[in-house]
Amino acid sequence: MQESDNENIDEEEKVDEKKSEDEAEVKEEEVDELEEKRKKLQEELKKENFKLKDENNKIMNEFKALQDRLSRTMAEYDNFRKRTSKEKEGIYSDACKDILKEILPVLDNLERAAKSEGNLDALKKGVEMTMKQFNTALEKLNVEEIPSEGEFDPNVHNAVMHIEDDNYDKNCIVEVFQKGYKRGDKIIRYSMVKVAN
Repeated sequence: MQESDNENIDEEEKVDEKKSEDEAEVKEEEVDELEEKRKKLQEELKKENFKLKDENNKIMNEFKALQDRLSRTMAEYDNFRKRTSKEKEGIYSDACKDILKEILPVLDNLERAAKSEGNLDALKKGVEMTMKQFNTALEKLNVEEIPSEGEFDPNVHNAVMHIEDDNYDKNCIVEVFQKGYKRGDKIIRYSMVKVAN
């Protein structure tokens, strides 16, 4: 009986061994299969990683190029702003110089007249000559007097007084308190006038 028990045990051990071997084979196949899947996945991930790195490099290069363009554009704008500011100052200085060059001789003559000793007629004649010189200076600067005869024009006249008088037409300029001047279409000073009716 002991032999038969031993045989049973041996057979059971053999069955267990066979099962273990079968299980080991199945596990080994599963491990091989999993290893194969892992390798494939790893290969795919490497390809995807390489692709993403390549895209990232392209995007970074575009970003750097745009950043460089932006920096250059900002520098160009800053230089343009500084240059135009200097040009504006230069134009203003030149304009002032041109105007003063024409007006200063008038001031010189007025100073001479103030220092001179003479009679009233000579002084009056000197003032008239100075006014003529001043008007010539204005003509050289293309500054002209705004006409103040006839009808009131709100675009060039400033009515500071209004009177009712049947001797004058409607909106007729009666008196000029201060002459107006313009240069081209630009009004320098409006004429101050009294208007009738």
